[in-house]
Amino acid sequence: MFISEPLPFVESFIEEIDRAIKKCDQNLKLTRIQKTWLSFCIIAIYLTRTVCWAKYERACLGKRSMAAISWMFRRSNIPWEKLLVISTTVIINRFGITGGCLAIDETDKKRSKSAKKIYKIHKIKDKASGGYVMGQKLMFIVLIAKNITIPVGFQFYMPDPKLKEWKKQDEKLRKQGVAKKNRPVMPDRDDNYPQIPEIALNLLREFKVNHPQIKVQCIAADALYGTKSFMDKASKIFGGVQVISQIKESQNILFGNKRIQVKKYFASHPGVEQKVRLRGGEETTVTVGSARMHVCAHGKKRFVIALKYEGEEDYQYIVATDLSWRTLDIVEAYSLRWLIEVVFEDWKANEGWNKLTKHVGEDGSRRGVILSLLSDHCLFFHPDQQALIDDNLPACTVGSLMRHIRIENFLQFIRELINCENPAEKLDTLAETLKKEIYNLLPSSKHMSGRGLGRLVPTPSLKYKNEALAN
Repeated sequence: MFISEPLPFVESFIEEIDRAIKKCDQNLKLTRIQKTWLSFCIIAIYLTRTVCWAKYERACLGKRSMAAISWMFRRSNIPWEKLLVISTTVIINRFGITGGCLAIDETDKKRSKSAKKIYKIHKIKDKASGGYVMGQKLMFIVLIAKNITIPVGFQFYMPDPKLKEWKKQDEKLRKQGVAKKNRPVMPDRDDNYPQIPEIALNLLREFKVNHPQIKVQCIAADALYGTKSFMDKASKIFGGVQVISQIKESQNILFGNKRIQVKKYFASHPGVEQKVRLRGGEETTVTVGSARMHVCAHGKKRFVIALKYEGEEDYQYIVATDLSWRTLDIVEAYSLRWLIEVVFEDWKANEGWNKLTKHVGEDGSRRGVILSLLSDHCLFFHPDQQALIDDNLPACTVGSLMRHIRIENFLQFIRELINCENPAEKLDTLAETLKKEIYNLLPSSKHMSGRGLGRLVPTPSLKYKNEALAN
């Protein structure tokens, strides 16, 4: 697929961002070259589904060199850290968003074992094999509004290397029977390596500062965030908002002044079947039990819900901070958390950053993610997507919209070719460029053509040695 000129909706999106930047800070703006480059990169992401300069060079038929594209990425004074915030503001204003739910989760990006210059690369758990691979872990927060779902913030996570090494050594010494007083003391945590809940809280605070006009109605996160510290702090950031997470089945609660595991409690107080609308869809039957009870690890009362979907045998246990909500309202609100998984799937499959993003250093990784997320935001400016959302109809999927954009780009390329002064000459020039400069043939090391096989015959003077050894 070839790039001629960026499609109008992409240019319109970048112009909106430029206007918003000027409104935010009179001293900042995007230059004409920067706007052209950003538009080019977004349409290139749609066509190649990568953030790879070599593929971009081929897609534009050499009009932009790989070196020039890379220079703009590394050296141009684009206000990178403001782009995602400004882009989110543009979309919020365009669709009149006033409130919604925030979902928090993390996702991994596998990397090569030999990679050393990639930002915050470390060992991560490989869910597929059960082992470990090298990779990056990214934290995201996603705004789920009544009409659209958009990623609004991200941060990279990496465990503290010194603390990780100490844990490894401490565990080894404990297995050897070394007393605690004879083992090394745990080092202080480095502020440059915050824990995952701390990163999530920072992302929530940044969203509050950057978008104070948005009324956050609830925060949903998985079991990793179901701690007293995180839930209370997250709720406080937005003035006591509802925070919904999960707790383990082994968590203790107080029942009749006795400690009892939450699983044991709901085994003797089984749930009942209820009809709920998960993510606003059709009604689904679930088994639900609930109680407002004292969770020992949290040191206070929480709303605890035992939830089991159709076809499942085991309950999952949801915990919420606001006791004034109804049980089914909490269940339906928590189901929205699944939408962040859809965002990850679209982002990895269609929006570039999961493929061939080998840009080194912090700037390489952060700017690559920002560029990829801008392509996600830009899709809301496609006229077909806008029309569906404005008419309160289901928005189209990222995959189908990408295919539509690729067809639009192809038709625009053909139209420009036909409308030029001499189409035949233009096509011949294009063919030569493709053959010689863009898709040139490369030598293969598999075939021996052009190389010698070597001397594959015996040497007469060495025959006696062979005969002697044979005897």
